[in-house]
Amino acid sequence: MTSAKPIPAVSIATARTGVSSRANEMGMRPMQERAYSRRGEQYLLIKSPPASGKSRALMFIALDKLHHQGLRQAIIVVPEKSIGGSFSDEPLSRFGFWADWTVKPQWNLCNAPGADEERVDSSKVRAVGQFLDSEDRVLVCTHATFRFAVEKMGVEAFDGRLIAVDEFHHVSASEDNRLGSQLAEFIRRDKVHVVAMTGSYFRGDAVPVLTPEDEAKFETVTYTYYEQLNGYEHLKALDIGYFFYTGRYLDAIEAVLDPARKTIVHIPSVNARESTKDKVKEVEHIMESVGDWQMADPVTGFHHVRTADGRIVRIADLVDDSDPSRRNKVLSALKDPAQRGNRDHVDIIIALGMAKEGFDWIWCEHALTVGYRSSLTEIIQIIGRATRDAPGKARSSFTNLIAEPDASEAAVAGAINDTLKAIAASLLMEQVLAPRFTFTPKDTGPLDDFDYGPGGYRDGETNVGVREDTGQLHLEIKGLVEPKSDEAQRICKEDLNEVITQFVQDKSSLEQGLFNEETVPQELTQLKMGKIVRDRYPDLSTEDQEAVRQHAISALNLTQKAKAVASGMADGDTERSNTALIDGVRRFAMDVRDLDVDLIDSINPFDAAYAVLAKAMNKTVLQQVQSVITAKKIKIPPEEARELAERALRFKKERGRLPEITSQDAWEKRLAEGVAAFARHRAQAAAHG
Repeated sequence: MTSAKPIPAVSIATARTGVSSRANEMGMRPMQERAYSRRGEQYLLIKSPPASGKSRALMFIALDKLHHQGLRQAIIVVPEKSIGGSFSDEPLSRFGFWADWTVKPQWNLCNAPGADEERVDSSKVRAVGQFLDSEDRVLVCTHATFRFAVEKMGVEAFDGRLIAVDEFHHVSASEDNRLGSQLAEFIRRDKVHVVAMTGSYFRGDAVPVLTPEDEAKFETVTYTYYEQLNGYEHLKALDIGYFFYTGRYLDAIEAVLDPARKTIVHIPSVNARESTKDKVKEVEHIMESVGDWQMADPVTGFHHVRTADGRIVRIADLVDDSDPSRRNKVLSALKDPAQRGNRDHVDIIIALGMAKEGFDWIWCEHALTVGYRSSLTEIIQIIGRATRDAPGKARSSFTNLIAEPDASEAAVAGAINDTLKAIAASLLMEQVLAPRFTFTPKDTGPLDDFDYGPGGYRDGETNVGVREDTGQLHLEIKGLVEPKSDEAQRICKEDLNEVITQFVQDKSSLEQGLFNEETVPQELTQLKMGKIVRDRYPDLSTEDQEAVRQHAISALNLTQKAKAVASGMADGDTERSNTALIDGVRRFAMDVRDLDVDLIDSINPFDAAYAVLAKAMNKTVLQQVQSVITAKKIKIPPEEARELAERALRFKKERGRLPEITSQDAWEKRLAEGVAAFARHRAQAAAHG
């Protein structure tokens, strides 16, 4: 075993203000109230973390659209049947609202028997048609049912109705994404209202969810993880980390699976490198590591296992699908609303491909995942299972078990990929959990509702403004390019995390930034990030592309620097408030005295992640990984050479000379190499032209 316990890559303490769960006179929590205030919008996009109450927010909005905005019906579309339970009947009037939410049993198609794949069961598609012809108001179905219903009946059949899409990140602007294409048709026809909801508004494949033109039509309501976690009543801290192991994961899992903590274990797919190829035996081994099997409960289907200290641990097996009736019994027991408040109902859930998005078990304290999952989106959803607030739940954690490379280079390459993906997930989670940044050029002046400290805002000095209620930070950066177009301003306000997601998923950037000591930070911050922005937003002007690049890298690097400062400030203080991260940003900004774009560009975004990795991974293996990465001789490709040459021209304008290849400054040397490479590429092109 590499280390005796998991090393947290992200560790955040919460302020526990209780605001997240505090309801207003209509029974709405803060996120729901914020979304309801935009209920009149035809196209509404709600970005809000798991457990913030998106399902109920939709109920409030849908009822208003049905009763006060003239819409005939509401169709709620969820990715899988297990999530349909989130939209069951709710007596909203009991808590102050003016109506109750009711769904007639025949119109909650998620409760009907059969598979999620409706090509197997066309009766659900027919049911959608019957609903459209009825006088009833609400239908709940899966994404698949809805897709096939639209294919069969056409978008015009849904005129005058609300289409509400849960877990909206399943949609994409790709032509291959049928639901995404259908949504674009609905928007072009412009005869429905759309409410889209997601806890992770990005996709693992880095394809945009909506085209920029369609997204511009949506009013966005954002409620951040920062607001959500700080507003909890019970949860004090969240840890996210990885645990490197050698040998079989089934042996390593014993070191990190604590039967005393409410845990969801996600075992690997049978096709994954970590799998033993016998999923049933893997579950049996995990149960044996907990204790001695006693019985399977005839009512719930849960396994009862006695631990060494005599406790009975109840384990739900969602992996064994050999007996559908037994599995349905377990699923029904997990979804039983009568047991929602019962902490002792179940202790451990073992899953493969289930218990992720939309799965609501508030008592979960530990999400334990073996191997890298299919996407960053999936990781965020799994982490969301452990971030519910519940009495007696003071700390929750996500642990990713990652196989450490062995001696052969082929195995090293495979294991490095998983390691890079795990690091990318932790970097993204840090960004998701961080306060939101508002950047302006130096000496722009104070912004409304921001607190600039005891002395207030001071002209000519470094100013950091804070809005602690929403977790927003205002920083002034010398040399910052401001976005000019409406689209660029929207991206800088709403989509920086999506840009950062694509950046941290770039394998080459991660490899070189983490493991190659010769990498110049500007190659990552200017060239790699610049290319991602240009490819993602080709229609923006060059100036707006640079503005987006600067805002995105500033958000990423300031979060990384703040984390490093905050971890030093909070050493040994596990109860420290989440303001440690805000304090870290303020301390870093004040220490550098004059925060400018050049300074931010000179920071390697992956330095802090490497520091954690160095603690978690065997030193010999780490050196082996570094040698594999450093050995990759990367030639400067034509596009990157052009970018370097253009930046070399800016260098000449600023300093009156071209960059020199013999310079001691690594970035100046790289610029000179880029000029030479650009000249070579042009000469080669001319020779072949």
